[in-house]
This record gives sequence, structure tokens and C-alpha cells, in this order.
Amino acid sequence: MRVRLATILVTCAALTAAGAVSALAVPDLNAKELAIWAVAPQQTVTKQTDEQDKYNQEHGRPTPAPELLQPTLDSSLAAYKPLGKNQLRGTYNCGASDVLAALSKDWVNEFTQLYPKVRINLDPPYAGSLGALALIDGKLDCVFVSRELKPSDDVAFRAKFGYGPTSIPISGGSYRHFGFLDSMGFVVNASNPVNRLSFDQLDRLLSTTHNRGGTPIRTWGDLGLTGEWKDKPIHIYGIQPWNGFEEFVRERVLDYNGNRGEWRAAGTDPQVSWDTTVFKQAEHVSKDPYGIAYTGMAYVDQPVKVLSLSNHDNDPAYAPTYENVASAQYPLSRLVYLNLNKAPGRAMDPVLRELIKFVISKQGQRVVENQGVFLPLRGFQSAASAQQLRSLP
Repeated sequence: MRVRLATILVTCAALTAAGAVSALAVPDLNAKELAIWAVAPQQTVTKQTDEQDKYNQEHGRPTPAPELLQPTLDSSLAAYKPLGKNQLRGTYNCGASDVLAALSKDWVNEFTQLYPKVRINLDPPYAGSLGALALIDGKLDCVFVSRELKPSDDVAFRAKFGYGPTSIPISGGSYRHFGFLDSMGFVVNASNPVNRLSFDQLDRLLSTTHNRGGTPIRTWGDLGLTGEWKDKPIHIYGIQPWNGFEEFVRERVLDYNGNRGEWRAAGTDPQVSWDTTVFKQAEHVSKDPYGIAYTGMAYVDQPVKVLSLSNHDNDPAYAPTYENVASAQYPLSRLVYLNLNKAPGRAMDPVLRELIKFVISKQGQRVVENQGVFLPLRGFQSAASAQQLRSLP
């Protein structure tokens, strides 16, 4: 795995008095007190037009140019061992998010070459909103989805079938491609001394539920800052629920030990501001020295500080560099899923089982690598998906 550091400046709080530290002086990017500065902000991105949305639904979203660096496949990925060519057969109808239209077709093409008597249709419309609801009417056998399930989709699915949809991770998201499931980060103003935060701290700051425990955090002094920062309130910028970005952060940070977390509310809480979209989060923080926001890495278009993150207070913190996202060490790296309707007690369809086994294997992840936009699963992620699949009878 190679790291591109030409566009970022790594800083170390312990060496603040000495000025910025060269990236080459830091042995790795998972040490405490590291942060990324957006020295060369990304180009500002805007909402898709109605014409673009229509095209995406009919053809899939155009694939962006890959990052300059690409990860190597994890050597621990298991190889797929095909069954006999004639052992699988049948016709299946599946759906895909618009950003997965091309990749899912590539997977299917490789899979059906191994099993020529299997036909898997992946016809339009390709919709970014596809989720469990697409399985409810029974017209689709599986759905390639570029986000976590929408809670209301899960509720509707359970209301009809009495059990939940099966959702299995099949690929990493992208690093910072607009619209292609970019990794997420927390950003603060460039003048802010904070360089790292834990999910434990963020839960105490962002939620009303505090599922991770601890006392509420309301000022920068509560996060350990002193001097002029000590009594300054923390201004929170976020996205109005429901939203894919908002749900992802809620599930990773606020949900804990099986308990769903709830956000502090904009409108009733003077320190909280919600937008309807993700586009302006970095801009808000660039203008507010006391602000903090979560945003997709594709939307960091201002010279803000992007924080290193850890799960718990004493865990190693990882900066959202290309290497840390591609290796899935950064805790807000994202995942692509395959959703299907698998009833408890009923044997899983053998074609869908083999399709998933292929996709999460070394051969299937090589398809991801060759596309160059989404990031292949690491070995430990593929093993977790394989274990989930084995748990299904």
C-alpha cells in the first residue's frame, strides 16, 4: 500500500511549538495526536441535476477517474473455488444503486463465465435509494447497495415478512469520489488545536442518549483545551435525518451495545445546526472557529482540519489518509452491501450463496481493484462476510 502525502500536511500536537512536522518524520499514521490539513482542498461538488439523475437511473452513474494510487489486494483474501460449470443454473433479477451499476455488472459477468447456465439480469432503473424496500414486492432476488439500510426500509421489510433483510458487506467504499460512497471525517476550523477525537467523546458531544457513557461535552474545555478555548461552546454542524451520511455516522458513533443513538436536536439546541445536504459542512467550519462537522471526504473543499479518529479514548487514532482508508484501519471507512431476502429456517438459494462467495473472494475483489474506484475488502473484512454467510443455513 502506497500513501500519497503530497497534498496533505501531517501535524503533531506534541511538536506544535516547533511548527508543522514533515510526513517523513512520522513513522506511521496511526500514532496519537495526528491530523490531516486540507492544504489543497478538493474541487467543490454540487447536487446532481434532474437530467443527470435521469441518465444515472438509465445507465448508471459515470465512473470517475481513479485515484492516482491504488491498493494492492490483501494477500490473506481467500481464493474462490468454483463448482462444476453445470452445477448451478437459473435466472435471477437483481438491482443496483446507480454508482454500482458498472461494478455489479462486472462481478456478474465474471461469475456467469464460471457458471454459463446462470443468468443474472441487472436492468435499470439504477437508483441510489435502492434498499430493502426493493426486495419487498418479490420482483428482485438481490440488490447491490452503496450504503447502510435505511431504518424505515428495515421496518417495512420486517412488517411484511416478520424478519429482517440479509445485508452482507461485499466491497469497500471509495476514498473520496463524489457520489461513490466516499469515506467520512470530522472537521474543525484550521485554528483549532484539537487533532484527534474518539467515538466515545463524539457520542458525549453529539447525542442525547450517551450510549457509550460519560458526561455531556459542551465546550472545547470539556475536550481538554485551555486558555481562550476553555469556555468556548462547541458549535455542531450536521445533516438533518434521514440521510445516508447521517445514518452512517449515527450507526458507527452513536449506536452502541445494541442501543440506537439519538442526535441532539437542531432548533431546540442553540449549539446545533442541521443542513438538508452534506455540501456546506466544511464551509461552515471554515468560517466558525468553534465549529465541528462531519462530512464526506469528497466534500472537503475548504482548508479545514480533518481529525484523526479512534473508537475508544485510549485506542490508536487513525487519520483519513488514502492508506488508512484503503486498509480499513480508519474507523469511518465505508462498505458496499448485497441485500437479499433470506427467511430463517429456509435454505439459502445456492446461486446467490455462490455469487456472494465469489464477490468477497480474491477473484471478486480483483474486479474491484481493476475498476479502481471502490476499494477492495481487506482479508479480515472478507473473512467476516464469509462467516456471516456460513451462519446462514
